[in-house]
Amino acid sequence: MALLEISNLEAFYGKARSLHGVSLNIEPGKIVAIIGPNGAGKSTLLDSIMGITTTTGSVKFDGQEIRAQSPALNVKAGIGYAPERGNLFPFMGVKDNLLVGAYTSRDKIDENLRMVFDLFPVLEQRQTQETGTQSGGERQMVSLGRALMTSPKLLLVDEPTIGLAPKVCLDIAAALKKLNEETGLTIVITEQNVNFAMSLAQELHVLETGELRLSGTVDELQGEDYIKQAYFGA
Repeated sequence: MALLEISNLEAFYGKARSLHGVSLNIEPGKIVAIIGPNGAGKSTLLDSIMGITTTTGSVKFDGQEIRAQSPALNVKAGIGYAPERGNLFPFMGVKDNLLVGAYTSRDKIDENLRMVFDLFPVLEQRQTQETGTQSGGERQMVSLGRALMTSPKLLLVDEPTIGLAPKVCLDIAAALKKLNEETGLTIVITEQNVNFAMSLAQELHVLETGELRLSGTVDELQGEDYIKQAYFGA
């Protein structure tokens, strides 16, 4: 059974429709990438899974319908979210920002902190540094770490490489791969960086103007003429 089942999902900002009948299944233990250009609806899709937007259709997580559920209940159900915009508290230190994510998993605070610090050693070294003074890469690590403090079954990561140096992108990719391989955590990322997505994910879904255009494994899609022309200029 799929861990996440999305059926005919439509999302709205006022009267404007942003997603158009999106349907996809996410199997447990996979890393799945949603790729597409800026404005394709990638962030809206993740927001819709979390219950942040106005939607119609169906979103089932672990067999339960969650589309009309609040973001707080979705986090309690086991969905962690690291949004592109970060939403960190800039005048709070690294550790305090991480602890904000621990409210649904208070019995695992020490264990989860240790996991985050093992994944991102720089955060352990700078536990008291205000996140507003950190680099973009370090803030992305804090955002990921805060989502992991909820002990999620499913981790949603929005545009993890946007604006980051290549070295930092590699570090984040390595951390996500380690999580997946060692814990079996299911991960969904959105990305404009197709090379990054293909290096990390096992499955790809191409989202454009709010509609799914293509879906398949990385091996299946990397040879597609459309992918070559639209994303690699070939």
